[in-house]
Amino acid sequence: MKKIYNKFLLLLLLLPFCVFAQSTVKGIVLEKSTGQPIPGVNIKVSQGNLSMTTDFDGKFQFNGLKEQTQITFSFTGFTTQTITVGTQRDITVTLEEDPNLLQEVVVQVGYGSVKKKDATGSVVALTTKDFNKGNNITTENLLNGRVAGLSINSSGAPGSLSEIRIRGGSSLFASNNPLIVIDGLPLENATNTGSASFLASLNPATVESMTVLKDASATAIYGSRASNGVIIITTKKGSSTFSVDYNAQYAAGKLTKTVDVFSADEFRKLIADRRPQDSGKLGTANTDWQKAIYRNTGSFDQSVAVRGSLFDIIPTSLTLGNTNQEGLRITNEFQRNTVGLVMNPTFFENSLKVKLSANYAHERNRFTDAVEGTAIGFDPTQPIRVEGAPYDGFFEYLSAVDGDGNYPLNPNAARNPVSQLLNTRDIAKSNRFFGNIEVDYKLYFFPDVRAVVNVGFDESNGERTRKVNPNAGSGPTLNNFPYGANEYTDAKRQNKLLDAYLVYNKTFDELNFELTGGYSYQRFESSRFETGNILNPNLPSTFPETTLDTETVLIGFFARTNLNFKDKYLLTLSYRRDGSSRFDKENRWGNFPSVAFAWKLKEDLFKDNKTISDLKLRLSYGITGQQDIPEPNGYLKKYELGTGNSQYYFGTDPVTIALPYKLTNGLKWEETTTYNAGIDFGFLENRISASLDAYYKDSKDLLANVAISDGSNFSNRVYQNIGSFTTKGVELTVNASAIKTENFSWNVNFNAAKFERRISELAYNADIFLGDNITGNGSTSQIFREGYTPYSFYVYKQLYDTAGKPIDGAFADLNGDNIKNDADKYIYNNPDPDVTLGFASNMNYKKFDFSFNLRASIGNNIFNGMDASRAQYSSLINAGTLNNIPTQVKETNFQTTENVVMSDIYVENASFLKMDNISLGYTFDKVINEKVSLRLSTGVQNVFVITKYSGLDPEITNNGVDKTIYPRQRTFLFGANLKF
Repeated sequence: MKKIYNKFLLLLLLLPFCVFAQSTVKGIVLEKSTGQPIPGVNIKVSQGNLSMTTDFDGKFQFNGLKEQTQITFSFTGFTTQTITVGTQRDITVTLEEDPNLLQEVVVQVGYGSVKKKDATGSVVALTTKDFNKGNNITTENLLNGRVAGLSINSSGAPGSLSEIRIRGGSSLFASNNPLIVIDGLPLENATNTGSASFLASLNPATVESMTVLKDASATAIYGSRASNGVIIITTKKGSSTFSVDYNAQYAAGKLTKTVDVFSADEFRKLIADRRPQDSGKLGTANTDWQKAIYRNTGSFDQSVAVRGSLFDIIPTSLTLGNTNQEGLRITNEFQRNTVGLVMNPTFFENSLKVKLSANYAHERNRFTDAVEGTAIGFDPTQPIRVEGAPYDGFFEYLSAVDGDGNYPLNPNAARNPVSQLLNTRDIAKSNRFFGNIEVDYKLYFFPDVRAVVNVGFDESNGERTRKVNPNAGSGPTLNNFPYGANEYTDAKRQNKLLDAYLVYNKTFDELNFELTGGYSYQRFESSRFETGNILNPNLPSTFPETTLDTETVLIGFFARTNLNFKDKYLLTLSYRRDGSSRFDKENRWGNFPSVAFAWKLKEDLFKDNKTISDLKLRLSYGITGQQDIPEPNGYLKKYELGTGNSQYYFGTDPVTIALPYKLTNGLKWEETTTYNAGIDFGFLENRISASLDAYYKDSKDLLANVAISDGSNFSNRVYQNIGSFTTKGVELTVNASAIKTENFSWNVNFNAAKFERRISELAYNADIFLGDNITGNGSTSQIFREGYTPYSFYVYKQLYDTAGKPIDGAFADLNGDNIKNDADKYIYNNPDPDVTLGFASNMNYKKFDFSFNLRASIGNNIFNGMDASRAQYSSLINAGTLNNIPTQVKETNFQTTENVVMSDIYVENASFLKMDNISLGYTFDKVINEKVSLRLSTGVQNVFVITKYSGLDPEITNNGVDKTIYPRQRTFLFGANLKF
């Protein structure tokens, strides 16, 4: 009954579109070189001054046209074509690309748009034809490797958030994430309870274009949140004609690599050689624990997009999506159902434009514990299950039987990782609605002025229930007996937006003048409810707990002027004044100006040159701000009630206490000043086009959570403004139409980026030691030091014998005092790459299409924390139980972890070349009738990796320290795209 109801509801949603399926003249517009449909083609009809645009599938229709009527088709980058209707009722139009018109492409910028040829800042725009193909579950992966200076590092977990960086980021301690704007709504860069990531709620199938703003002249209009760049996402608009586009893709995935440890037989021999006294602790099984926690996966992603014009007035797009993705971990799952609705009608002869964008996403996740570390070290001679054993038959390390005949767990031994996955049911759900309505009105009494109001809303409601079998050894314990877990959390996050601005546009002879000025208000609120573990016999009395977080408010006033003189000299000026509730009233407001100039050199210096088809110089300067720290009002004097873990006992009675909260006096904006110089050029009628940019960024008054003197505050660490650091770099992007014939075309994209980050100043010129805890005893391997790259590796210099073998515990005495201590450490390499490269190839031969994507990173380094903490023979035994270790120990012959953990031998070159995706497709036209086309495709995701790095994967987050990751699976793809 439920299925019938769902189908009936879907029918009701589609029904209004069906009334538009009939027409007098209909047709499709195709690209001549590829035969692919072109959406958004402008169509003008001589009869009655009618006009429309083609839908997403390149289709159009008109009613009641006369035979002598002429129809004109025009689209940016293509030669305009005019036809006479005559007796035709079904028309196929082919447009040929005109490279000289490609600069007319419109790119989105803050609070407006600009033609690419008139852009003064460093801006890159990609549309659906440029996106990466393959199994892209989250939107950001559509861009991976396609934009110079943009890096996207994704985890292997399904739906998980990627680490996104534009030009390396701009902060040491605050957020380095770019601002994401969807249809004019800036998102909060936070993931709510129940969701895999804050971008997982957006179905990539709804995205029409993505614009990356990189320099301050492009981003300063967003002021307070733009130091790390901006990514503007535009979803697909409605259409005047009826069409349906169905996409389905199945992905079969598998594990490609595991950490090299000893097999069961190798381990038995190793114990016999190294620890014969412990041979009795060996088992009889042959278990590959890494493979035991993983599985082959199957995933399915589908979407249907229906477009049409409601009541012949409201162009509408409705997209429904369904995603089911299995993770490599045996219980990890990601499910998503989405609905995207866009309505974009115009009224009063285009004087009033309205755009409604609404998105709903329901996620269901089964999260898993990170058991990779346990699986790597678990004894391979032990079985997964033991018949009749306690703890549901799973093997666990036990202590001696107690007086009641029960078997307590060994408190210091590792737990069975397979049991931990199977006995933990961590189910999370998220319901999110986000969207906005934008009204753009050209004033009737002053048509040179437009008034724009944009109201946005984003609300996420999530819940998470985590249950652990009370008889599972991996659960929490009391007196070494597990009691399980049952805990529930729900949380709510809201983001409210109001933008209001005026746009004045006027041409005075040879000068075009545009002025934009407005106001922006954005408010963020969140709350959560937690039960704690209700199976805990010692659960504090304060549970359940409700937390209402302090709201964050951002207010901005902004203005921008664009001047275009003779279509050769371009000047952009912008200014934003922002206020943030995170700062006290003396420091609340920040000022963020920018200026950019562009000169179309082609028009003055090479006007008659046939080889050079485009040449433009760009110069820019601007300041952007940073205020994204986790403390919303640290300047206020306040008290916090103690949680269930912070109470005071009077006798046997726990009493909740109130704790004075730390103060962050005088905290102010972190600011980044950016200088950018660029040149855009094209050759051979823009068959080859390129951009070269050089930039310099200076971030000062860095927001940092650093130590303070004892007794000076109610904490030993508070946020302060300390120090500065710089980033300089160069970027190159080349696009080429390498081959273009009637039946075959080949287009390529190449990009390269190089940047260097250096710390200029730290508080009191003092080093800051940081990095992931390598062995659990506080050992860190990274440093912030003036004059060096952030997160540089701070290690001992390994000594080698005459045969080139490393000497256990022998390091260079760099300060010459004959004592091994921290004074002998030195800075040895850093995680930043020397250069990153991207290459994309797209070929079309008749109805075949073939594409692939390559990425490379050269000169980046990784501290192999896995080997540093485990690849020593002393690690074979821990708490009386045997542990497996990496086979890398055979190369070093190191004995004791503590002696070598900070050796520079573990800093490895992690340069790599990756093929992210390869895809082959064939399109069948007129499958059932002339309206229906079908594209079948196959491909591979994560095709290969070439690297010298000895670890699992050379592409990691965690600032260059590898202590195991969730591995990325290789997937084999099979897809179908049906259009009618």
